[in-house]
Amino acid sequence: MFGITDYGAFVVAFWLFLMVPGPGNLVIATGTAQGGIRGGMAATLGVMAGDQVLIWCALGGVAALLHAYPMAFSGLQWVGAAYLAWLGIRMWRLRPQEGGAPAAPARQRPFRQGFLITLLNPKAIVFYFAFLPLFIDPVRQQGVVTFGMLAVTAAALVLLYGFIESLLVHRFAERLRASERLGRLLRKLTSLFLIGFGVRLATSS
Repeated sequence: MFGITDYGAFVVAFWLFLMVPGPGNLVIATGTAQGGIRGGMAATLGVMAGDQVLIWCALGGVAALLHAYPMAFSGLQWVGAAYLAWLGIRMWRLRPQEGGAPAAPARQRPFRQGFLITLLNPKAIVFYFAFLPLFIDPVRQQGVVTFGMLAVTAAALVLLYGFIESLLVHRFAERLRASERLGRLLRKLTSLFLIGFGVRLATSS
């Protein structure tokens, strides 16, 4: 569909990526704590805007590589699958104290805070450059149509995830913070899915 090899797998894998603890989750939780659901959604829109900048930068590099070096594109797909599995292994081995969130940033406008923290995250552009090619069919890809479908889907998922996180933080913040066992279980399950996706995508590319 639209030159995407497995759209359903892209949706699930991207959702799992959103669940990985990082600056995006922190800034949405902080925005919610400071301004309620409205603050959380403002931060979510900032994260979404920053993600779109990084995604289109990554897609620009992918498009250039696909056009100039088709064989290298296949190699990039293998690298992306390995990177996805590595993320899962790293999350599995993460100790609780390592997964703790850094200190919350000072109060400021949630949108700007979300945008800048996402845009200045150096790991995100690396992830997108390795991750997105896994779902692009080099034969059936339709250029801007394929890239636009991936970008729009990513934006919709970030918006939905941010809304759910804001709602949960707003209503159950104390309970979620106290449930260390639940957090550990979710982290383990997410890591297994990431590893599984990495293996599956590597063997199917």
